[in-house]
Amino acid sequence: MAVKKILTYGTPSLREPSKEVHKVSAKIKTLIQDMFDTMYMNNGVGLAAPQIGVNLRVFVIDCSTGDEPLKPLVFINPKIIKKSGATLSQEGCLSFPEAYTEVKRYKDVMVKALDRNGKPFVMEAKDGTLLARCIQHENDHLDGILFIDHTTNRFEADKVLAEHKLPPVEVENLLDEPELDEALQNGK
Repeated sequence: MAVKKILTYGTPSLREPSKEVHKVSAKIKTLIQDMFDTMYMNNGVGLAAPQIGVNLRVFVIDCSTGDEPLKPLVFINPKIIKKSGATLSQEGCLSFPEAYTEVKRYKDVMVKALDRNGKPFVMEAKDGTLLARCIQHENDHLDGILFIDHTTNRFEADKVLAEHKLPPVEVENLLDEPELDEALQNGK
């Protein structure tokens, strides 16, 4: 298929909510393959359609590591239906080349979506695994939310962004997350 250009932080369309997919057509299947090709070429573990300039609710993930066979996952029109606990982790994003910062995420999530054939499925990811964090990260892209909106330290994030010649944190987009803050304080 094709490797697409990944939009970088500061591109206004990354902040736009994406539209639902109404039919898993040949065009959508080509988009999915292009997304995998682009993600793998850039050594990513996830990619959302808005990152390649397509405003549709689709993301792909492959969290396999080392010598494991590839485990490509496709999420069309995903919706997180359950979330609990909290975890802190270093996160990066293909739209923020080489920039990593600490963010807050839910430890456990359950998501429902359609697969690449338009069949509905439900998936649970627990214990703050890479899969759990990746589902949240890519799902956020579909709502115009970026990982730095979850940062634990805006000033540290600004420093990292500046080092990589990226715009500073958009303070107006920082998320107030009292549920996550409380879970972190209670060690959940």
